[in-house]
Amino acid sequence: MRRLLGTAAAVAAFAIAAAAGAAESTASAKDGVATFASGCFWCTEHDFENVPGVTKVISGYTGGTVANPSYQQVGMGGTGHAEAVEVHYDPSKVTYQQLLDTFWHDTDPLDARGQFCDKGDEYRSEIFYHDDEQKRLAEASKVAIEQSHRFGDKQLVTKIAPAGPFYPAEDYHQGYAKKNPVRYNFYRWNCGRDQRLTELWGNDAVSAKVASSETAKPQ
Repeated sequence: MRRLLGTAAAVAAFAIAAAAGAAESTASAKDGVATFASGCFWCTEHDFENVPGVTKVISGYTGGTVANPSYQQVGMGGTGHAEAVEVHYDPSKVTYQQLLDTFWHDTDPLDARGQFCDKGDEYRSEIFYHDDEQKRLAEASKVAIEQSHRFGDKQLVTKIAPAGPFYPAEDYHQGYAKKNPVRYNFYRWNCGRDQRLTELWGNDAVSAKVASSETAKPQ
């Protein structure tokens, strides 16, 4: 996504973020936590925020070896991190299985090079499980999609791995869709995310559900 924003804007935003510092990740005692990567974290954050029962979504970096990486470091490669989101949710209102359903329908599980217009390992799709039950459900959900032959004989390239340290992204990335709706909507449209999701998932695509729910909101 950095290619679409322009170098000057990215540098300016980074300077603001560096001064402000990164946000800390905290969950309430009753919250469950799930971690997913499906390309640009602006979009993944926005889509999970629309799930009833989700209390907070934090954009960040995980899956790599470098502590406290910056956006520029992750984008340059070599850190091993993916752009990801940490989803905090109320288990009495939404289950981890439902979050998995949201993840899959917000992901291109066939693209090993990245997600949508963003290519590179930092944009890979991946599920990071926090316990044995999340691992079991994640693996079962992947097998179920493959066995459904929705995509013929194509194998899903989405990885499933244990969750490690999660580093919140710079402040200017948090809530990006709400703070910068024009730029965000242009990026999302230009990246072809929703077009590809509809091609893959039809009416089950998260983009279709989000659009429907937002249309139904009172003006």
